[in-house]
Amino acid sequence: MSSRCARTVLMIIGYLAYLLMGAAVFQALEQHSEEEMRKEMYLQKLLFLKNYTCLTKEAVETFVEVMTAAVKSGVNPVGNGSNWDFSSSFFFVGSVITTIGYGYLAPRTAGGQMFCVLFAMFGIPLNLIVLNHVGKILSSWTEKLGTRLYNRGMDEKRVKVFTIVFFLVVGIILFLALPPFVFSLTEKWSYREGVYYAFITLSTIGFGDYVVGINTAKPYYRCLVAFWILFGMAWLALLFNLLTTFYKDTEKKISKVHWKRKAAKADKKRSNSSQTSGSASEDVIPMGTSDDHEQQTSYTPEAISHLTVQLSKRVQGPDIHSATDELVSTMES
Repeated sequence: MSSRCARTVLMIIGYLAYLLMGAAVFQALEQHSEEEMRKEMYLQKLLFLKNYTCLTKEAVETFVEVMTAAVKSGVNPVGNGSNWDFSSSFFFVGSVITTIGYGYLAPRTAGGQMFCVLFAMFGIPLNLIVLNHVGKILSSWTEKLGTRLYNRGMDEKRVKVFTIVFFLVVGIILFLALPPFVFSLTEKWSYREGVYYAFITLSTIGFGDYVVGINTAKPYYRCLVAFWILFGMAWLALLFNLLTTFYKDTEKKISKVHWKRKAAKADKKRSNSSQTSGSASEDVIPMGTSDDHEQQTSYTPEAISHLTVQLSKRVQGPDIHSATDELVSTMES
């Protein structure tokens, strides 16, 4: 299996493990609360029928169904405010193009539904362009701060760390820490609920369990919240980009360490094989030595014939011994 396939399999396994872990945690935290709420609902229904004997069970069920349908349509059974005045409509179109989609409010007429499709088709790309531009503005402010710090003599690594920390802290204060105080005053939520709503909204998860402006009659309150959502989404998108870059760098470092270990193992194996071959070559006995050189020396027929002719010429002369000695010395050389 190649390294790319191995990384893909590990990524899928990690992704599924993360989802399974989240499902198990939510089941452990929320299932018991849901059962308790269901028991309380049935108990209240029985007490209501007991106190008002003139009502039948079917009449109560019909009333509950009507109220449930009204809540799903965005109509608050307790208040009298409209969900389709201008400020509420402005907040709705903002939730459409940002793909938050709270789910508590949706167009019911045929014209409204078809217009919503066309509006979202052109509005979502426009929103992405605006978010990209706002993100560049926020990033340029951070870069200017880093440039000023660098010009004042701060180390480059410290400048990078400081700007990232500054970006995170300021964004958390402006978009996650301070708005819940406003929500606590206007929506009567707890601070924890305000933080929960802020992150769920800015991350475009948008469950719809908490929505601003339902219990307040301030006309332009939702418009201000819409602009907060715009800048908050741009900041959170940059934050997610930083986290994605961090994950990618971590993956590259892990892959680099893996390849280094693999190369070290290959080098070690190669050195062991070369040492083994070297020791085997040293154990081989040489075929000849300097003492056997003279015995293994061979002469070609042409050389022997030439020496014979020279010897015959010398033999015809008086000094045969000197010719023989000369022949022997020539062969030895």
